[in-house]
Amino acid sequence: MSDSDSDANDQAGNIEHFNGPVENAWLLKIPEFKKDDNPQGLGEESSFSCLFPKYREKYIKECWPLVEKALDGHHLKAELDLIQGNMTVKTTRSTWDPFIVLKARDLIKLLSRSVPFEQAVKVLEDEISCDIIKIKNLVRNKAKFVKRRNRLIGPNGCTLKSLELLTNCYVLVQGATVSAIGPYKGLQCVRKVVEETMKNIHPIYNIKALMIKRELMKDDKLKEENWERFLPKFQSKNTTKRKKPKEQKKKKNYTPFPPPLLESKVDKELASGEYFLTEAQKKAKRNQERVNKEQKSSNAQKQRREKDFVAPDESKSKKAGAATNSNKVDVKALKSKIAKANKKAKLIK
Repeated sequence: MSDSDSDANDQAGNIEHFNGPVENAWLLKIPEFKKDDNPQGLGEESSFSCLFPKYREKYIKECWPLVEKALDGHHLKAELDLIQGNMTVKTTRSTWDPFIVLKARDLIKLLSRSVPFEQAVKVLEDEISCDIIKIKNLVRNKAKFVKRRNRLIGPNGCTLKSLELLTNCYVLVQGATVSAIGPYKGLQCVRKVVEETMKNIHPIYNIKALMIKRELMKDDKLKEENWERFLPKFQSKNTTKRKKPKEQKKKKNYTPFPPPLLESKVDKELASGEYFLTEAQKKAKRNQERVNKEQKSSNAQKQRREKDFVAPDESKSKKAGAATNSNKVDVKALKSKIAKANKKAKLIK
């Protein structure tokens, strides 16, 4: 046994007889609960029931004698109802441990969650507990949920196996739940890793941190120091770019006053003076407006029709003809220029 282990045992022994505040609760040694501590037994009967799915019926039926035998050692009674798909555990008059019925409840819960009996029966031990983590509601999108759950399991179950080795827990992913069995400290680590994985943090970061912590625990000099500088830090990288709208609405300046009221028909008539006209005058005004509108539209239509019969401007046509004549090339002058250039080239050679 190493010096560090002996120091831990001495500290645990001191804590056992100390009733004040404890610096490190994990070193606290819980005394074993014996029959002599509760010789009169329990005053009332306690029972817990748990339903199981149809596909687990065959396995539970086969291993039920083993369940009864394990619970009988703790003076508990177990009942199996295959018609309703129900398992029940009860205390008896011989039961002296008040907490064992809660452990038996966890046992039947784990059996219904597809945990094999060999692993589920470990829950009845004092230092071992279980944690059933519900992961379905942590992710809304079904495709993302399946992807992150597969990430937790890893290729060929490698990630899950490494998590089991580091935490000394048995972990099973089944449907929308993760069942873990092991010591209390290991269960805390498992829950943290599972919840962070469903929040899109890769489990490799937590597994790496657990490996570093295990190595640091072996070093006596670093035991009392802060380990934050050694642990890896996760930085979330949001790779998806949010699509911006084509037309971005500009926010108006905030004013505590309400917007001005729209003018009613009566207000408009009062402003224009039409409100004080008689009915005959109003009718005459409407007729005049209609006539003016018709006259305006007829004039525009007449101009559009006469546009085709307007003669083109002669000055513009003459200028266009002069421009085309000026663009003509003098062929004789161009030929003589090329001949002179050829003569010069021969002389140079």
